[in-house]
Amino acid sequence: MTIVRAAITQTTWTGDKESMLDKHEQFARDAAAQGAQIICFQELFYGPYFGITQDKKYYQYAEPSDGPIVTRFAALAKELGIVMILPIYEEEQTGVYYNTAVVVDSDGTILGQYRKIHIPHVEKFWEKFYFRPGNQGYPVFQTAVGPIGVYICYDRHFPEGWREYGLGGAHMVFNPNATKPGLSNRLWEVEQPCAAVANGYFVLAPNRVGLEDNEYGDEAVNFYGTSQVVDPRGNYVGELGSGTDEEVLIRDLDLDMVRQMRDDWQFYRDRRPETYTRTTQA
Repeated sequence: MTIVRAAITQTTWTGDKESMLDKHEQFARDAAAQGAQIICFQELFYGPYFGITQDKKYYQYAEPSDGPIVTRFAALAKELGIVMILPIYEEEQTGVYYNTAVVVDSDGTILGQYRKIHIPHVEKFWEKFYFRPGNQGYPVFQTAVGPIGVYICYDRHFPEGWREYGLGGAHMVFNPNATKPGLSNRLWEVEQPCAAVANGYFVLAPNRVGLEDNEYGDEAVNFYGTSQVVDPRGNYVGELGSGTDEEVLIRDLDLDMVRQMRDDWQFYRDRRPETYTRTTQA
């Protein structure tokens, strides 16, 4: 039995960047103290979810994927001996920005990044104002705890990327979110279990929680938390996260379940990609 202890976190916007960074450093320290070997924060973890408005001032939250925030948390990863997934607002160059998750190994090595590929642009999710679509595909990172992938929030509605990670050898896929009540409620319940079953891996989905009215007043949305960890058979690992409160969820993942599920259900053997002719048509 190969057990990996994983952590995901959910919180709301404190009102300033520095306190968010300090809060997430403490999350990592608390998780490591409880034996966690890998941790993933929520989407755009050190700022508000600024997609609910279109305002150029939030471009100031962007920084390079090897900038001060990632450097700080890479040093922390090395200190604690824990793998980290850091969802940041990435500046590739002035005026070119991505919604990115940087993966840092337990020795502090920056292994690479995933740039969110599917970018929404609907009421209070005005993301095309802030982000270019990702252009680096679906990388699988070989970490100290095994092969992992990252899919970000709105990406989860697209099954093709989930499958790309399975075909790439991922055993865990992390899906950091900023998801609010509305059309997504039922999708939040079913999409992660469906992806886990169809692809035979663990899915770990942290979500923001709470009302960010300290930033947006009456325009604020109330993120519903309920972060979740799902095993390859589509079952929740432990309880869902709180729907109202900050939380660090720590769950033990039996990675042997990946092989067991894939041996029981030979979805990869029985695929017929030559017949899926419309899947990649524009």
